[in-house]
Amino acid sequence: MDWQTAADSIPSGFIPEATARSLLGKPPASGAWRDGDPVGSRKFLSLGSQLFEGGGSLPEARIAFETWGTLNPDSSNAILILHALTGDSHVIGEAGPGHQTSGWWTGLVGPGCCIDIDRYFVVAPNVIGGCQGSTGPSSLAPDGQEWGSRFPFLSIRDQVQTQAAFSDAIGIGKWAAIIGGSMGGMQALEWATGFPDRAERVGILAAPAASDADSIALNSVQIEAIQSDPGFRGGDYYDALDGEGPHNGLALARRIALLSYRSSVELNDRFGRTWQSGIDPIGGRGKFAIESYLDFHGNKFTRRFDANSYLRLAHAMSSHDVGRGRGGIDSALSRISARALVLGVTTDRLFPLHAQQEIASKLPNNIYEDQVATIDSEYGHDGFLINTAEVANHLDALLSM
Repeated sequence: MDWQTAADSIPSGFIPEATARSLLGKPPASGAWRDGDPVGSRKFLSLGSQLFEGGGSLPEARIAFETWGTLNPDSSNAILILHALTGDSHVIGEAGPGHQTSGWWTGLVGPGCCIDIDRYFVVAPNVIGGCQGSTGPSSLAPDGQEWGSRFPFLSIRDQVQTQAAFSDAIGIGKWAAIIGGSMGGMQALEWATGFPDRAERVGILAAPAASDADSIALNSVQIEAIQSDPGFRGGDYYDALDGEGPHNGLALARRIALLSYRSSVELNDRFGRTWQSGIDPIGGRGKFAIESYLDFHGNKFTRRFDANSYLRLAHAMSSHDVGRGRGGIDSALSRISARALVLGVTTDRLFPLHAQQEIASKLPNNIYEDQVATIDSEYGHDGFLINTAEVANHLDALLSM
């Protein structure tokens, strides 16, 4: 899932290919933030070595993060916000040096907002394995070369273990709330299960208790799209002298993903059968507007993300099963002591509403008893990003308890 989709939206219809090319130009081999680039609002924290449950390890792990607000003397007002697959630490703020896009949750986080930074100390880390400042495949290994294909496999549980070490390092033993959506929602659920004493509240938005065959299959197709690109070079493309990376494969993965983030109702209403520039697409003489839309977003995405990070994080999402090694999902959920909000979107094609209902019906401290909070949105999975007023109402209920 992509937090940035809502902020990226182009006007209804299409952007002509020539315009898209002039706006985008030729992308770099990787869209990752690299050391030496403008830092922007990021802070950095080194955690030392990290061992992962698949047997891999990193001799040194760094977390990039951003913060807003002021921490109380007793550290009682800290909120941890966890991003989705292609998100990062830039929750709010303008685009600019170091940040290719503006914040992805503007309207929910900020002064006077639901997550009020005049009241709360808000922390948003870039996930380990990501590409916006935290250690990931595009980071330099001890030998001075990018990790690339050597970067270890990560699970959602590994991500949360690293976030727990990060929390220790910044001196927060218990969070007032941990909130995340999609991949971030998987992490929030894993936090509440694996570290039940470290969160007073948890917000699990548009995420399942375990990835099912349908979402795993979707991830596998995106992974194959990237790995099949000749520019992928087995994952070691960073030093390509011609600057060519797996742009086509990464853009195709993004196009596939977008189809699961939005609903058929929205796409049909927004684009219909309109075609580009008045040229009839029959006979290959033009493109439908929806094709131009997907092309634009796929190509734009390659300028801000790294193909290897996409692979590692997609694999992590496929690995997600909160009940693994804990006696199953029911047993795992029974461990949760935090007051919990479970939110789903009625039109979600990626993680349908029944996946959130499974969690909501089994949580001991669900603020809505055995029910899932629902958003009836035309935007599908991305509704929890776009329908901010409805999300804010439910987060207000969570934070007030």
